[in-house]
Amino acid sequence: MNTPILPELRGRLPHLSRAAARVARLILARPGDTARMSIGDVAQTAEVSEPTVIRLCRTLGYAGWPAFKVQLAASQINGVPYVHSALAPGDGIPALTGKVFDNAVSALLRIRDSLDPGQVESAIKQLTAARRIEFYGIGNSGIVATDAQHKFFRFDLAVVAYADSHTQSMAASLLGPRDALVAISHSGRSRELLDAVALARANGCPIIAITASGSPLADLATILLRADTQEDTELYSPMISRLVHLAIIDVLALGVALNRGDQASHLLAKTKQSLKNKRQS
Repeated sequence: MNTPILPELRGRLPHLSRAAARVARLILARPGDTARMSIGDVAQTAEVSEPTVIRLCRTLGYAGWPAFKVQLAASQINGVPYVHSALAPGDGIPALTGKVFDNAVSALLRIRDSLDPGQVESAIKQLTAARRIEFYGIGNSGIVATDAQHKFFRFDLAVVAYADSHTQSMAASLLGPRDALVAISHSGRSRELLDAVALARANGCPIIAITASGSPLADLATILLRADTQEDTELYSPMISRLVHLAIIDVLALGVALNRGDQASHLLAKTKQSLKNKRQS
């Protein structure tokens, strides 16, 4: 399989049965340990049957646990470690700092390695040519959308960000084939966002989705920029995914700037000059 094994497993997690999801979470949380386990150990630790483990392997395209285990072990040797250390009540400040930064760095490197260059290039071309660009996000993703607007408007493009679902729906109904909609979502399952994206898509507007693979939003995308991150969003607001989304936005913004060449450099210099008098020397 060419798809990185852990991001693929993470993307399929919402669609797995409850028992298979237990095995998947064990692998995602402890990839190094599970790569050394027998199928019996995995089943016992996840509190499932051995056939459940086998079915999960086959769902991912492997003949069984031995084949999957070899690939999992190889991914630990050749790739960036998939770190996701859960915080514990007894963690001191050094442990707290280390876990937060390790998780963020690991996620950023994983997404860097799993992004499809062809999809990134298509997104940059679409944004460069668009008559109007709109960024949509709900909740925390709305913050990322606002950041994207801040970066792109400096290229003298018609850019706007919307975080309100009612405004998104109204604006999406006016988009067309010459425009571009960038939809941002950690889960890709926000009903309000999906409704707005569907309206824009029905009008022929290209949809660039920054979201988890296998999600409803990913299914609506014209161009998918996969952002599969492991994060407990039941208790905490998304942090790692937000960093990943911001990094992807930076890639797109810099790509558009490079496409626009000297014109972009001139416009950025003008915006910088306009702020000089607002800084205390």
